[in-house]
Amino acid sequence: MEQDVLLRVQGLKKVFRSGESDLTLFENLSFEAKRGEMLAIVGESGAGKSTLLHILSALDRASAGDVYCAELHLNALSADEAAEFRNRETGFVWQFHYLLPEFTAAENVAMPLLLRGQTWQQAEPDASRWLREVGLEQRGHHRAGELSGGEQQRVALARALITGPKLLLADEPTGDLDGQTAEAVFALIARLHREHQLTSLIATHNLSFAGRCHRVLRLGRGRVEEIKPESLLA
Repeated sequence: MEQDVLLRVQGLKKVFRSGESDLTLFENLSFEAKRGEMLAIVGESGAGKSTLLHILSALDRASAGDVYCAELHLNALSADEAAEFRNRETGFVWQFHYLLPEFTAAENVAMPLLLRGQTWQQAEPDASRWLREVGLEQRGHHRAGELSGGEQQRVALARALITGPKLLLADEPTGDLDGQTAEAVFALIARLHREHQLTSLIATHNLSFAGRCHRVLRLGRGRVEEIKPESLLA
């Protein structure tokens, strides 16, 4: 794999069994993402954006085709190896924050490190640093339900990045937020992408946000095509 290519997708196909028949969500999807690129994935609901992100993060397996991340062939990973890949190499942000309500913001951010076996004393400084990165240093002791929607998504972003992943995958990360809050969260994602030299793939219905990414892939009718970001801002 070329040195500046972090992610390579070749001939990807996903088929779901639907009753007596097979439903092909997409097939022959091929694209690359270079290190440091911010890619938007757009398309109608049901086009397969979420499924594609799940495959790229080794949460799901393709029916055919190959995914390479750095030197790893994701198709060849065992369940334990896939879990290790997710914990160390990828950060995932969902439309819903999935914070654990019984824990504080700081404890939620630290969770990936705690799952690795670190103690709270070991993980707490990193959790505090990442809360500071997302502008919530003063909210670390608050439980998830005491935070606004935008704050909850900022905590989820800090949790996704605390392990220092190379790849950030975000599935409609602003979908549940009002316009002003969504703008703030997208701006934060863009800043963290730059400052931490991430490679980011963001599935979004917001064409304004997609148009501000380096590249845009449109998923539809089982195919993927690249479109110019500036075409979405016209």
